Amino acid sequence: MRIISGTHKGRHLYPPKNFRARPTTDTAKESLFNILVNYYDLEKVKVLDLFSGTGGIGFEFVSRGCIEAHLVEKNRKHISFIEKTISEFKFEQIKVFHTDAFRAIRNTPDRYDLIFADPPYDMPGTEKLPDMIFEYSLLKENGRFILEHSSKQNFSVHPHFIEHRKYGNVQFSFFE
Repeated sequence: MRIISGTHKGRHLYPPKNFRARPTTDTAKESLFNILVNYYDLEKVKVLDLFSGTGGIGFEFVSRGCIEAHLVEKNRKHISFIEKTISEFKFEQIKVFHTDAFRAIRNTPDRYDLIFADPPYDMPGTEKLPDMIFEYSLLKENGRFILEHSSKQNFSVHPHFIEHRKYGNVQFSFFE
């Protein structure tokens, strides 16, 4: 697992062997960011990364110059790895929140240009994430929510759904 582009291009992340997260594949991450750079100047965005796991998506945004990234993760071991990497890479634009992502959605006063969520594919309640993002008005004007999910889920009928992309086993649904 590595950072694809930006100031930390090529830097590898080495989570401990007992790490339970399922990181977004490099191929899917590269494709996702190729899409995003066509819509956003990443040096002007504020990002929320829910279910951060290794922090790889948040690190990619910061490496590409985003203003600020908030990473939300519930697992204490994952938080420790994220904080260690932030310190090692000197990522000052990142704030880490040790909390449940659903609680974070309900309680944050912040608004974001981009929100990315990569919950465990079998986690109950993930189908509610798009509704929650819009119910709590977490996106700024012209903001987007990207949900990584399994092929068993289909969000195409959601009123804020705009597109779906598939990269191997990785599915992204985009909402606006």
